Amino acid sequence: MGRTYIVEETVGQYLSNINLQGKDFISGLLIGQCSSQKDYVILATRTPPKEEQNENLKHLKAKLNNVDEEWATEHASQVSRMLPGGLLVLGVFIITTLELANDFQNSLRRLIFAVEKSLNRKRLWNFTEEEVSERVVLHICSSTKKLSCRTYDVHDPKSSPRPADWKYQNGLSTSWLSLECTVHINIHIPLSTTSVTYTLEKNTKKKSSRGNTQGTSHSFDVRLLTQLLLNSDHRSTATVQTCSGSVNLKGAVKCRAYIHSSRPKVKDALQAMKRDILNTVADRCEILFEDLLLNEIPEKKDSEKEFHILPHRVFVPIPGSAVKLCDYKFGDESAEEIRDHFMEMLDHVIQIEDLEIVEEINTACMSSSVNSEASLDSTGDEQPQQPIKTPIVLKIQQNIGVIAAFAVAVLAAGISFHYFSD
Repeated sequence: MGRTYIVEETVGQYLSNINLQGKDFISGLLIGQCSSQKDYVILATRTPPKEEQNENLKHLKAKLNNVDEEWATEHASQVSRMLPGGLLVLGVFIITTLELANDFQNSLRRLIFAVEKSLNRKRLWNFTEEEVSERVVLHICSSTKKLSCRTYDVHDPKSSPRPADWKYQNGLSTSWLSLECTVHINIHIPLSTTSVTYTLEKNTKKKSSRGNTQGTSHSFDVRLLTQLLLNSDHRSTATVQTCSGSVNLKGAVKCRAYIHSSRPKVKDALQAMKRDILNTVADRCEILFEDLLLNEIPEKKDSEKEFHILPHRVFVPIPGSAVKLCDYKFGDESAEEIRDHFMEMLDHVIQIEDLEIVEEINTACMSSSVNSEASLDSTGDEQPQQPIKTPIVLKIQQNIGVIAAFAVAVLAAGISFHYFSD
């Protein structure tokens, strides 16, 4: 028996309203939540059209076998940043003309595996053995509106498609549970002498590669950090390196997760919240490093300590749902820019007044003194009556070329969090 997908009715309306406008097909993502018994789809978003670089290609028909997997996976990566804890990219959909109705399976198979591979590459946590590894592919004929819903086990490259049920339900996520917390982090990552001599781009790519490899092959289990069982024959492989720089990640993380209201379990809620902590720290660091790479300036020898504010989180509600999606905003970005990015990625109309900024904008100070310290935490003796709203601050000692990249910092954040959790 195949899996059952309970789908918000507005998703069906959205898919029905998509017009091919002369194209042979349109693809997109399905977003929701997995459970042991069934999966829930609360949002669908088409992949933004890619501008043709060659004007002569505009009049050529796209073939279904030429689905731009790279463009689709990049869209999936961007959308995954916008998902709070508990939400995932559950699969993909494709709407085709009647002529191509029987020629979609291979393309969908390649697309779903490419999307999942791209998302797994950036995750700093692993799915548990009890969690569902099936992802859905939905095909819709634009003229007959006939649906074909199947699933693939993305952990098995040789898996065959399995039929699945696709059922609509009104007000699916209106009663979902919302979980919120604030986590204060203070993580110190030393950098080796060789690392600080690299350029920003080389350092970022090098460390990101290492971090991704570790993030996908290890789960952060507290037992690995507390139980040191060595016998007399065991020889440590640890090496001592000279460090001449460091990255400090410090501040308050506003986290949020959502859980379906059909017999939810406490362990699922805790897991969703933990993953949101890892995801949001990782995403903010990655966004900052991307921005620094795009705007890299010549290094200054006298700049031995610099401060960078990571982007703060902005939430926006899904119409007719209790769930909110998120994005990240630098201090100099306007609300209009954030709204436009939401609309581009999610293909839904967003109102500026619906944007919820959960953290205030704070100024970051820069210093060339190696011994000076800075913090955005409260320094008063008395406990403040209101929670301090501060974005995470990335304090970078030495020059901008010593940025160790998002993977190292986030890997440390992940280990730190799991170390202090059950």
